[in-house]
Amino acid sequence: MSDSVRIDKWMWAVRLFKTRTQAADACKGGKVKMEGQSVKASREVKIGDIIEVQIDQLHRKVEVKEPAKNRVAAKLVENLLIDHTPVEEYERYEMVKAAKAEYRGRGLGRPTKRERRLIERLKSED
Repeated sequence: MSDSVRIDKWMWAVRLFKTRTQAADACKGGKVKMEGQSVKASREVKIGDIIEVQIDQLHRKVEVKEPAKNRVAAKLVENLLIDHTPVEEYERYEMVKAAKAEYRGRGLGRPTKRERRLIERLKSED
């Protein structure tokens, strides 16, 4: 493996993002930081670099263990990065996800126009 690789390519290779385009867009949007500074997608990462990534409501902090140019199997990701994200952050993210999830009983069909408006009103109060 090489000494360094582009940050967007590395984040895609270690499965932080589904596509390389999503990784590049996150860099453009300022959601990827190194040493407290937003980075461009072309920034090279080396062993030991610490990257902070915001994916939806989840703030992940990972350390580059090994640069990788090609996407790896999910089981092999642990060989390429060290996850420094606190457990509390994952728990908070799960709570936020659960709060946004809607449950509609089986067989009730689609909501009526009135029910839909009520649901939207309840959602917007957050």
